[in-house]
Amino acid sequence: MDAVTPLRQDDLVVSPIAGKIGAEVSGVRLSENLEPAMVEKIREALFRFKVLFFRGQQHLDEPAQEGFGRLFGPLVPHPTIPSLEGTEHILDVDGNTGVRASLWHTDVTFVEAYPQISILRALVVPNSGGDTVWANTAAAYESLKPALRTLAEDLWAVHSNRSDYGGYPTGKPEALKRYHEVFTSTVYETQHPLVRVHPVTGEKTLVLGHFAQRLVGLSASESAHLIALFQSHITRLENTVRWRWAVGDIAIWDNRATQHSAVDDYGDQPRILRRVTVAGDAPLSVAGKQSFSLRKIDASTIRALSASGVGQETSQTSSVN
Repeated sequence: MDAVTPLRQDDLVVSPIAGKIGAEVSGVRLSENLEPAMVEKIREALFRFKVLFFRGQQHLDEPAQEGFGRLFGPLVPHPTIPSLEGTEHILDVDGNTGVRASLWHTDVTFVEAYPQISILRALVVPNSGGDTVWANTAAAYESLKPALRTLAEDLWAVHSNRSDYGGYPTGKPEALKRYHEVFTSTVYETQHPLVRVHPVTGEKTLVLGHFAQRLVGLSASESAHLIALFQSHITRLENTVRWRWAVGDIAIWDNRATQHSAVDDYGDQPRILRRVTVAGDAPLSVAGKQSFSLRKIDASTIRALSASGVGQETSQTSSVN
């Protein structure tokens, strides 16, 4: 069945939005009490369309969002940002706290087993602007020329949450500074294959985005050029879908086969969303080699290393054979 054919299963209607990614789902009231058969229908649609949108889910609150997320697997909190007060796994996404994830990324790729699924709920949305855009990294791989596929399958990238983070969220400088300190309170570095094999669909997907720092075994210039080449291919318009938020909307995406970006075009208008993530698995390369952690280091150690000058050095990375 092609990607633009509507999927009907009993009362569940899944209507494609863009040609290669995204579908709006109707006929279901989301909750932690969904029947297993309905959860499987949603999961099937998710792996096919990569991101699903549900309108009119205002009845969900934080506990219900967590409960719904657990239907897809164990939840995992953000590695460094504290969960919303009173919750175990809810990430508060508030555009007026200085945090606007306006660069393309896959959630939390700086850890070894990054989330498999993300679920975002809209509480407050701007009158205009503030859309989110998703890209299909499986479709991006499939549309590469054969020579570029072969090259990509041999490459590995180092992902980290320690970077020039000033270009990632936008907002007031003091808020940005505080957020950056929290975000990098523990620094992670992880090595991922540029092409991973999806454990459910068997598709090959490109693993890049904002947290990808460099390619293993290449110079800084070579890394920058190749990362830009593959990243720009991922975000070509034909690989994307754009969603205009309304209060009560839910977006669920396959974090192993997508990137996303929040469009920062809403000025001082309020925009508040809440996210939960489902625990994932460490990627496997086409050759069957698994991602691995290079280092995990807390803020006090970073300060001590920086004071001694060691922190200015690039960490040693393991080679992939």
